[in-house]
Amino acid sequence: MVRLLKALAAAALTVGAGLATTNAIAAPDAAAGGKLAIRCTVCHSLNKGGPNIVGPNLYGVVGRQAGSLPGYSYSPAMKRAGVTWSQDTLSKFLMGPAAYVHGTKMTFGGFPQQDQAASVAAYLATLK
Repeated sequence: MVRLLKALAAAALTVGAGLATTNAIAAPDAAAGGKLAIRCTVCHSLNKGGPNIVGPNLYGVVGRQAGSLPGYSYSPAMKRAGVTWSQDTLSKFLMGPAAYVHGTKMTFGGFPQQDQAASVAAYLATLK
């Protein structure tokens, strides 16, 4: 009986550990984010001194106040968003831009997985 209880307890711990790891979110991976950020280059430059295209240049975006890059015509919503871009705020924005800043003119629907958005945000944080 004691052996059976020990075996059941060990099995419960193993299952519990497996469930905990399946719900865990992977740490942001800037290298993977760099590969995913290729999608951003359809509308954004990622290079220092690069032009604003359909969207603003994203070089140096981390630490920048939303809607503030000179020479880009932001939506009124982005200008009044009151957000300073950090890895965290960018990650949330990249999950669903229109939901994060209602009225943004950014048409990208968002990354489908939180780890993807976080990794792109981590990559953008390296552009300084």
